[in-house]
Amino acid sequence: MQRRYITVDVFTDRAFGGNPLAVVLDAGGLSTAQMQAVATEFNYSETTFVLPPRDSANDAWVRIFTVNRELPFAGHPNVGTAFVLARQAAKPPERVLFEEGAGLVPVAILKEGGKPVGAELTAPQPPKRLTEFSAEEAAACLSLSPADVKTDGHRPQIVSVGLPFLVVELASREAVRRAKPDAAAFAKNFPCDGSDAVYFYTRDVPASEKPCDLQARMFHPGSSGLSEDPATGSATAAAALADLDSTVDGELKLRIGQGVDMGRPSLLLTRVRKQKGAIVSAHVGGGCVQMMQGTFRLEGER
Repeated sequence: MQRRYITVDVFTDRAFGGNPLAVVLDAGGLSTAQMQAVATEFNYSETTFVLPPRDSANDAWVRIFTVNRELPFAGHPNVGTAFVLARQAAKPPERVLFEEGAGLVPVAILKEGGKPVGAELTAPQPPKRLTEFSAEEAAACLSLSPADVKTDGHRPQIVSVGLPFLVVELASREAVRRAKPDAAAFAKNFPCDGSDAVYFYTRDVPASEKPCDLQARMFHPGSSGLSEDPATGSATAAAALADLDSTVDGELKLRIGQGVDMGRPSLLLTRVRKQKGAIVSAHVGGGCVQMMQGTFRLEGER
């Protein structure tokens, strides 16, 4: 059978920015092995496969694959998939609810003039603070010195809202720009708590990059060694990473830039709600641009 797919750039308002995603709309009947093969063929950081929901109260069962494994949850695949489905609908919905490995993921559709322009997800799990790393261990993963790592706000730590990342604050924008993944240090420290990726950021944002509150990057294993992700919604939502220890109630909003240093600028809009000093919900959203569409048929299928 012919299966439709649409590609979209996520966390951007312009073509060839943000993080590309392939969305396979007619995924029924595909095996896990076939989905993995298709995701590897697209060679994007993630590909999603849209299936009928197992519970009719939900909108879709969404499976997410990198080039080498399935993920229980991820940020830009949810935002991009919701945007694509809203654009396909005769009447774009206000929100959709996805079934995923990490749980149910609500996604609100962002509109302008009644037309979908992006989406905002709510993380499926409350933030979990897991293993702490030393400044030396974190710096080694990034080919930096321990002096480049800030620990006064929080120590380097694996944090998860459905997908775990080592979250590291750096002292300067220059250090973020200078960072490079070190394969030996990655092999020594990962996997840990199910994580194999480092998300790092700085509050030291130059005037030329405002109105962003933070600038971030993320390194992770790719199809041919360690690679960089231009926009990582699940890591951005993995707690109020600029305010992990705050006990102030209310809503914290952050505008986070990513992908600038690799030529794919992205803007991620994060909201974190706190009550009684605890994070009760984490959200991340942004714009999307549809790029390409087509069909494919796997060999042997009718």
